[in-house]
Amino acid sequence: MNLGNIGFSDVILWVLEALLTFAVSTFIFDSVHWMLHRWTKSRFRVLRVFASWHHVHHRFLDGKMQVHTDLAALNFWAHLVPEFLTSAAGTAVFYLFFHWIPVTAVMALHVWNFGMNIYTEGMDGNHMSMDRVSARQNIVKVNAAYHAMHHITPENYYSSYLNLFDLLFGRSTTIRHRRFLITGASGAFGSAIAARIEALGGVVETAKHGADFAPGDVERIRPRLEKADVLVLAHGAKGPAAWDANYVTFTELSDLFIAIGRDRLVPPEIWAVGSEAELHGDLGQPELKEYAASKRAFARRAVGYYRSADVLYRHIVPSAFTSAMGPGPMSADTAAGIALFFIRRGFRYVPVTLTTLALWNYVRFVRQRPAAQGSGAPVAIDSGAGR
Repeated sequence: MNLGNIGFSDVILWVLEALLTFAVSTFIFDSVHWMLHRWTKSRFRVLRVFASWHHVHHRFLDGKMQVHTDLAALNFWAHLVPEFLTSAAGTAVFYLFFHWIPVTAVMALHVWNFGMNIYTEGMDGNHMSMDRVSARQNIVKVNAAYHAMHHITPENYYSSYLNLFDLLFGRSTTIRHRRFLITGASGAFGSAIAARIEALGGVVETAKHGADFAPGDVERIRPRLEKADVLVLAHGAKGPAAWDANYVTFTELSDLFIAIGRDRLVPPEIWAVGSEAELHGDLGQPELKEYAASKRAFARRAVGYYRSADVLYRHIVPSAFTSAMGPGPMSADTAAGIALFFIRRGFRYVPVTLTTLALWNYVRFVRQRPAAQGSGAPVAIDSGAGR
């Protein structure tokens, strides 16, 4: 092609080709990254050697997010050089399919990144010592907080630049060996998600209203919260008990858990079960008035958690499911399975739906102004069956 005759359509095509080249080349790199971890226990010695080279990188930036500068030279030869060669090879393949200009642009980007890694001795923006990992993890573009989680829990968080690999294979959350404290575990959804978490290797404890916590009285559960990595709020009620069940105890437990985890390396994580009633209200049904009001009030409070760097907050919004509160278009186990599908892919707003309501509610949820801490109505009592 004569470069003097480049048209607008050519430029658009080249941009698309460059984006596809970058996305696929990084996906190839992330796939190799995953294999390096798998090869640690391979029966083939050469594969174990490759894996040991990558292990140097995890010693250079260890699981406590501390950089060991004495390993910088070894990290360069064992990790940075193979990393660059893998990225370059994955990019060079596209010279067979695309115009040389967009492919060369992507190659230049990899060369630039490699040059910056040489300049910083491996301590780029994603490889710095940290005393505290931010909860603000980007679901599309890998940021420092996201990549830090790979060094802390190396069996997940493999994506390097674009989060394609982890989104596809469900590697954006660690469940195995983590400690989950689940409220409302006697309810349909709570029991279903507890069973699925255990099946995935999570360690589950349950907490019940009255026995373990009550409105205005959550301090007694502090010792169990101190041991938990994830708090799952799945209890709830309709009718007169709704406010205390769906708002008061949700906020009190959340605030206490966040305060407990403020000095942890990894911020605490909360999964809270919301409702489509946050969007559609009580639908003119008097029996749903208190329920809808309490769910809407907590959603306004939850936006603050959702935006916070001190807690990794996930808002689960299911359609109606079959439970003691009534029939629904899906089983509680199906709802729990859909929720975990999205959670394992890093979603923080988790729509569990056969309709569009939970999806529409996302717009309303993220755009609303968070409620101030301590706002709300007076406290009373709760019921344990979550919906």
